[in-house]
Amino acid sequence: MTTTAPTASKVTYTSANVDWESFHRQFDEALARVRGRLGGNHPLHIGKDAIPSGGPPIVATSPIDTSVMLGRFATATPEQVGRAVSTAKAAQRAWARLPWSKRVATLRRAAGLIRDRKFELAAIMSLEVGKSRLESMGDAEESADLIEYYCKQVEDAGGFIRSMARVTAAERNTDMLRPYGVFACIAPFNFPLALSTGMSAAALVAGNTVVYKPAEDTPWTGLKLFEVYRDAGVPAGAFNYIPGTGEVTGEALWRHPGVDGVVFTGSQAVGMRIYHGLSHQWVKPCLLEMGGKNATIVLDTADLDAAAEGVTRSAFGLQNQKCSATSRVYVHTRVARPFLEQLVEKTQALKMGDPTERDVYFGPVINAAAVERFEQAASQARREGAMLLGGDRLRGGVFDRGHFVAPTIARLPLSSTLFLEELFVPLLAVGEVTELDQAIAETNKAQYGLTAGIFSKKPEEIERFFDEVEAGVCYVNKRTGATTGAWPGAQPFTGWKGSGSTGKGGCGPYYVAQFLREQSRTVIEEAR
Repeated sequence: MTTTAPTASKVTYTSANVDWESFHRQFDEALARVRGRLGGNHPLHIGKDAIPSGGPPIVATSPIDTSVMLGRFATATPEQVGRAVSTAKAAQRAWARLPWSKRVATLRRAAGLIRDRKFELAAIMSLEVGKSRLESMGDAEESADLIEYYCKQVEDAGGFIRSMARVTAAERNTDMLRPYGVFACIAPFNFPLALSTGMSAAALVAGNTVVYKPAEDTPWTGLKLFEVYRDAGVPAGAFNYIPGTGEVTGEALWRHPGVDGVVFTGSQAVGMRIYHGLSHQWVKPCLLEMGGKNATIVLDTADLDAAAEGVTRSAFGLQNQKCSATSRVYVHTRVARPFLEQLVEKTQALKMGDPTERDVYFGPVINAAAVERFEQAASQARREGAMLLGGDRLRGGVFDRGHFVAPTIARLPLSSTLFLEELFVPLLAVGEVTELDQAIAETNKAQYGLTAGIFSKKPEEIERFFDEVEAGVCYVNKRTGATTGAWPGAQPFTGWKGSGSTGKGGCGPYYVAQFLREQSRTVIEEAR
């Protein structure tokens, strides 16, 4: 199957080869346009209708400066959720009956629009999430590539229609994968365009319709995705946009009996709640990506400069608010001191501040709750071990206006629960080990199994790591991000254990088929 791995001119999470002056000029222009539209009122979009808020609106502010009001976004009541599901169900049959090639063409137009609008989309994400310019542009570029990759899956499978063997001469047998119906797509804040696009595009190209709830912190990016699909020609009702809280809108959505399947990215607690509560009369498809507690192993044969850089990038890119971020390190005792010296030095060199500005790498965390989690974890780290760097809120100037905390490195005993709990804040737990066996055993103690990395020069150590580590996405000697940077068609993003539900992930070759169910068709032909 042809992949859509990034081209030389594309910004990804780990690479870029662009004209930087042109890039920053276009980003600045887009940022100015976006800032000129702050403070608007935005309705729900159900079918052809723009619908006012049924409940208290989301008053969205920027984590960079909480005095900046991005907009007021309508929220859906349970009754409006029901209307959205009914609308999606009414639109689904006509959408599914279209030749698959027409659905592919429509989705490819959406990918083209994302590329046309990528600077504006990236500027919105920087303001709404606190992403750096490169993180935001990577998010936009990945979104377009996800659509292209999933369209190619449908093309390569011939629409998932296959002629089968004949048991008798009179019969004609066909195998088909057919859509389930209506999918609830419930997305997270951290990759508000890419993850929303990936789940919804796969559902749509397979012939399903979608009711989409963006994260409460990122309704603006979600609205822009709705506009992309609408302008690409996705028919009214096939993609419905209903922001709201998880407790009200999200709960009503996944529990609605008219929903035929759910795709969700978020916390394990919510994901498992959906998993256990979704199926009653029969089992419904439930595609869950539930985070990670991702480890990097640094052995005594490692290139320590590469390891320190890879861990720094992976631990503190997007302030550790990635499902794939390195949040714990197991370093061999023999190289712990020089590794930690380089790790601290590289982390101190990160430019912190307003991530909409050029060259800023480290911005704010998403909200006040994240700041509180950080402070609690930092307090625990001080009690249990040694704080090597950070551990506090950032103060002064721009930092006083938003949700800024310091990139933090703590040296901890292996018994600390900070090695096991997903925090989604920039606190890196580092522990010492004496051999690979111990490092793998500590890595596998966590209930999660999303990404893992190792730095070693010994092929036998690398092979054992691949064979024994319990993670779906594994990296070796990755200087550009020890456990991060998966891309469509290059690294399938599959969660094992408590990180996923199906054993097949986004960005991979089996993703679209999960939005379809198999039907065998036998026709007995009359003798001639």
